[in-house]
Amino acid sequence: MSPAEDSTPAGAGSRWATQLTAINAAKLLTIVLLLVLAALIGVNDGRQALYLSLHISYCLWWLLEQWLFPERRRLMFPERVGPVGFVFALLFVGVLYSLPGLLAFLNPVPISHGAVALAVGLFSFGSLINASADVQKTTAKAMGAGLVSDGIWRRVRHVNYLGDLLRYLSFAVVAGNGWAYLVPALVLLLYLQRIGQKEAQMAAKYPEFRAWQQRSSRLLPGIW
Repeated sequence: MSPAEDSTPAGAGSRWATQLTAINAAKLLTIVLLLVLAALIGVNDGRQALYLSLHISYCLWWLLEQWLFPERRRLMFPERVGPVGFVFALLFVGVLYSLPGLLAFLNPVPISHGAVALAVGLFSFGSLINASADVQKTTAKAMGAGLVSDGIWRRVRHVNYLGDLLRYLSFAVVAGNGWAYLVPALVLLLYLQRIGQKEAQMAAKYPEFRAWQQRSSRLLPGIW
């Protein structure tokens, strides 16, 4: 993703925040909503405790990562948004993404050991993939690298998205309700759109992209 431009396009004076600022606010809203659910409904089972632990730690890491790696703030979501875009981010990322949490708190059935193992495995592996990809790319870009296509990026061109999807799947597993999978499905659709845009941008910007494209997958290793 290219760095943000210093100047604002003509007629865009109402765009007073970046997409990243809106997303950060949405992550904070998610934390607040989950804590409110815990206060109102109560943590009555390991299902709710596990959900709070996984989703809140995910949101906190999202925010902490930007402090640990300031370069990411320059590279991530630099496009500017106005009040409507900001509110949309709060509702979509902050509220809708909290749906599995609501379903987890409303689920009276104790979570099984198998579901715990699956959810923790998905979350842990997804977090490892996502963090490793972000750290490698941020470090490489800070050192002046162009196309990052080695290391964890060697076989999957959007491996960071894969890691993120695994984490959202873990939330749905903990919720134990089919409606919870609506969120990872929406995230997948959003990422598919971004993948198409980024592939076109990289193809135009980097001559070596085609070679990387031939030896790697978009999102799922060896499948697609």
